[in-house]
Amino acid sequence: MSCHLSASIVLYYQSLELFQRVFQNFLCSNRNIRNRFHRSHLYLVDNGGSIETLSYIKNQEQSWMACMHLECITEQNNIGFGKAHNLCIDRTSANYHLILNPDVELAPDALINAITFLESHPECGLLSPKSTDTKNQQQFLCKRYPAISDLLLRGLAPEWIKRIFQKRLDLYEMKDVVGDNIYWDPPIVSGCFMLFRTSVLKQLGGFDPRFFLYFEDFDLSLRASRITRIAYVPSVKIVHHGGNAARKGIRHIFFFLKSAVKFFNKHGWKFF
Repeated sequence: MSCHLSASIVLYYQSLELFQRVFQNFLCSNRNIRNRFHRSHLYLVDNGGSIETLSYIKNQEQSWMACMHLECITEQNNIGFGKAHNLCIDRTSANYHLILNPDVELAPDALINAITFLESHPECGLLSPKSTDTKNQQQFLCKRYPAISDLLLRGLAPEWIKRIFQKRLDLYEMKDVVGDNIYWDPPIVSGCFMLFRTSVLKQLGGFDPRFFLYFEDFDLSLRASRITRIAYVPSVKIVHHGGNAARKGIRHIFFFLKSAVKFFNKHGWKFF
């Protein structure tokens, strides 16, 4: 059975050293689906500062041209994470579309396991993987609907306060039910790796462009949960190098809080 996969990655002053690993891992995982499925299509959107990265990709053409198409889209300025991905969502005619962060490394069998699952479960419109950090600690991408207190504790509180409220934070991250087994219908999933059935993604209209950065993934997955089923599939493994807006400085904290207000205004406020 053949299918067609597309993927989009948004670049913004991307570390070339990290992206070299990300790209080579994506290429490896992509080669493993080549024998069973049609050639995939990768979109790279440059939101700024990625000339060196795009040059590296061009120089690697012999390694990727046999197994995937590659299309680079360059913006004059940073239009935001969601808007940039929407450019690719509008273009794709693939059966499945992967929204991927530029700091995520895929396991060699990640794509084949993911697509095989979706082919076997037509009721699933969005797949979330098992993610670990660089220290091999699991990152819990599935979430319950957040309270403002959860977000403030998780993102801004010092570690000693987090430890006091660890049970509450664990429940928010669904650690009581998410582990090494497939889990259906988490309310929200984080957006570093979101593999959609493209028909679902287009029905949703992609990301809400009002979110410049942060919470666009919460909004999208929450809307997706109302029209399709979401599955956490632990056989799809990734390593995520990013996360934690507070560690990125005051500008990212501002974006985080601004988007949080938009999210709660749209979906309902929950304080505790």
